[in-house]
Amino acid sequence: MANLVGAFCTAHVPLIASRPGVADKKQVDHVMEAFGKIRARMVDLKIDTAIVVGDDHYTMFGPHCLPSMLIGIGDVDGPHEEWLGHERAPIANNPALAEHIMEYGFDHGFDWAVAKALSIDHSTFVPYLKIIKELDDVKMIPVYLAAGVAPLIRPKRCVQLGEMIASAVADYPGDERVAIIGTGGLSHWVGAADMGKVNEEFDHEMIDMIRRRDIDAMLALTDEYVLETAGNGAYEYRNWLVAMAAVKDYDMELLCYEPISPWVTGTTLVEFKFAA
Repeated sequence: MANLVGAFCTAHVPLIASRPGVADKKQVDHVMEAFGKIRARMVDLKIDTAIVVGDDHYTMFGPHCLPSMLIGIGDVDGPHEEWLGHERAPIANNPALAEHIMEYGFDHGFDWAVAKALSIDHSTFVPYLKIIKELDDVKMIPVYLAAGVAPLIRPKRCVQLGEMIASAVADYPGDERVAIIGTGGLSHWVGAADMGKVNEEFDHEMIDMIRRRDIDAMLALTDEYVLETAGNGAYEYRNWLVAMAAVKDYDMELLCYEPISPWVTGTTLVEFKFAA
């Protein structure tokens, strides 16, 4: 059977792909070093497929179609946004495993939206660019949540989704070694008057909840509180919840936290090391 053997969460700041140099070099170097640590861990763990959880930003979808949760099971390319400065190119998916996760979800009460062809936006392209693209023969299954624009998926459903994905991977008859990567956050105000502000206090409180795997505390956060305290971009903690919930017990290693105002984000990368 397949095995979920790695779990990470990373920022997906589009400026990492388009204009990283607008930020302080020491901070940029720290972030890039953290991405390098994740790449190295992916090699050590012999990962061959990464499930990457992101969210749309009215880029791929829009008011005409807002899926609560979507899985890409077929052709994948990216990035969708030309302004990222990277040529759109094919990205290797793992269709057999993706379809299995889709079917397992259908059988267990998860009504996925499904993309047989998908051009990904920066939320999954940035982790692909900085981690997966530089590794040999690692495939990527993209998952998108309504974690960026309303109506938002409920955080409790994100926890259930992470648990289901872990069960689906364990149920797969292949011998894949799988990682899950939650993306986004932490504090940032997207397209708002406070854009560029970073709330370090909120970020460290959130990191502490994640370290403790205190899912109940995270579920107790209201959208109103998150919006006021950490901005609309902080809703993306939902993507992190999926990765956290997929791992029942872990020791969190904080690979990087940098409050980077020019990137408008509390930029954070962590690894969930599976408890022995």
